[in-house]
Amino acid sequence: MIQEHAVPGKGPYAITTGPDGALWYTLVRSGQIGRLVPGEQPVSHQLDPESGPTIIVPGPDGALWFTEYGGHRIGRITTAGEITEFPLPECGPYGIAAGPDGALWFTETTTDRIGRITTDGEVTGFPSVGAFPSAITAGPDDAMWFTLNQANAIGRIDMGGAVTTHPLPTEAAAPVGITAGPDGALWFVEIAAGQIGRITVDGEVAEFPLSDRAARPHAITPVGDALWFTEWGGNRVGSITTEGAITTHDLPTPGSEPHGIALGPDGALWTALEHGTLARITR
Repeated sequence: MIQEHAVPGKGPYAITTGPDGALWYTLVRSGQIGRLVPGEQPVSHQLDPESGPTIIVPGPDGALWFTEYGGHRIGRITTAGEITEFPLPECGPYGIAAGPDGALWFTETTTDRIGRITTDGEVTGFPSVGAFPSAITAGPDDAMWFTLNQANAIGRIDMGGAVTTHPLPTEAAAPVGITAGPDGALWFVEIAAGQIGRITVDGEVAEFPLSDRAARPHAITPVGDALWFTEWGGNRVGSITTEGAITTHDLPTPGSEPHGIALGPDGALWTALEHGTLARITR
């Protein structure tokens, strides 16, 4: 069953579960961070309206960390709503994830670099890793893995900054979302090819085509022994087992533009729909 919950602000984009048992989400078109405890009313925290907050994740310090794509900043918000922002050079930060070293790692889409920020706000940049690094996640091998949207590859950076890239078999696949799977591999979505991808830590790639190759899969997250993903262009959410079996579910509102997806504190799946709601999906 899928239920939609309207939230104030414009453009729900990414979503995650915080350490306080609430859903936290970005509102990319109104420059806000939202918080929703299932069953209660949502609360919004205002940033610069043009800041374009994109990805949000729990940090190692009990706060939520997010990227401001339009404002070129990394943001931190406590569960009480206190916001701190850390300015960056103009770089279009997009993906962010906690690393095994107790810092946050993020992608710089317009400078083609990976950045690292400590919980005290100290920023380190690394040399170019390839065209348009997008999403990033911690792997099972004490390294960070990321998608190279315009280089058609998956990248790996270790804690010392050494980078390895793995080209994808499908040309112009444009990978975006990536996450660590329950099987010890990394799983990602290919927005331009309409496929789900899997890469082992040794660099072996497998691709699983969706029935709708124009679905434009965007984000992906592990849930139990499967992976769930959004189809931005197909107006659906789907799941894929580690063996490659795919199931999809239509969303009730046409043109809702699903982006981020996460397991909620209530055991349901939640996805951010850019048309203005959060959708709750019971499995």
